[in-house]
Amino acid sequence: MPVAPLNLYDLTREQLRVQLVRWDFNSVHTARLWNYLYIKLAASLDAMPELPPKLRARLATDTHLGVFPTALETASSDGFTHKYLLALADAERIETVLMRYTGRVTACISSQVGCAMGCVFCATGQMGYTRHLTAGEIVAQAVHVARALRAPAPSSAPSRAPKKCHVIRDKPVAERLRNLVLMGMGEPLHNYDAVMHAVDILRDPNGLALGAERITVSTVGVVPGILRLAAEKRPVHLAVSLHAANQTERAALVPAAKKWPLDELMSACRTYSETTGRRIFYEWTLIEGKNDSPAHARTVGELLGNLPAQVNLIPLNPTNGYAGAPTATEAARVFQHILSSEFKIRSTVRQRRGIDIAAGCGQLAVAEAASR
Repeated sequence: MPVAPLNLYDLTREQLRVQLVRWDFNSVHTARLWNYLYIKLAASLDAMPELPPKLRARLATDTHLGVFPTALETASSDGFTHKYLLALADAERIETVLMRYTGRVTACISSQVGCAMGCVFCATGQMGYTRHLTAGEIVAQAVHVARALRAPAPSSAPSRAPKKCHVIRDKPVAERLRNLVLMGMGEPLHNYDAVMHAVDILRDPNGLALGAERITVSTVGVVPGILRLAAEKRPVHLAVSLHAANQTERAALVPAAKKWPLDELMSACRTYSETTGRRIFYEWTLIEGKNDSPAHARTVGELLGNLPAQVNLIPLNPTNGYAGAPTATEAARVFQHILSSEFKIRSTVRQRRGIDIAAGCGQLAVAEAASR
């Protein structure tokens, strides 16, 4: 059986060096190839003219550059959010989102095709699980966003959109990707090894150089993964999707809670914080009339009161597969006030970005699949 070509995005810089040496090439070429991949953001081997011809020929034979074509791209009306539906080699689709905020650019990337966790309000959960992404397929999404940021702005860009450059000390500075959240399609801790391998590649200081403090891994509550993160003392941020503060209500929203009950999840979170010294971001999707009352806020406060925590309150992104509606702004403010005033828990109400382009996890993929 023929060996599948190596995806260059699957390799750390050291693995790339070892591979070149194994092919009897001088390891000095590692730095230039790595530079093409992650600094110049080359989209093909043809865009790497300074590599020796023999090396390019070997790369063309035994490797491939896992660049994804864009099956569909949408932009929000304010120009702050771009969503890409990327086509994989096996014809599957994944979503990647570029989000601009004041002073920073964030990429939200996927870790799986579909998701096995089945959260009832999530479009990806409604799709079901197809397969894990490889580390290279995860890395390629970040590269895609970095490349998009470098592309010239279209002449028809909305006037309210952030400028492509800002000025520091009279010198223009181009936008670059600085923040990464693994909150797209899939459950990152269900695909732990590939996700962490990708994180190592993306953190390389000679590449995209994303700081660990700027990378957030989100989980619906995969307890073994949380405990492994704690044992390995991975320096990335951890976000836990909570959504309900008692077992019965949580299991109704998050089927994975039947496998990893709330008490086990909170025990794992406590172990994580004690072992790493890091706080956890707890995500709470605000669903009108379901989990947004003052009583719910107090239940959250009692659950998290003795833990280093921040709560991210996220108004629901409506989907066709779930009848719930997002919480009204005033109810979200009351919820936040209770956490702050009664329990001294920090919280934010997340800005709703890309609602007009179905930017919620899995929404564009579902819509595109239905139209095929």
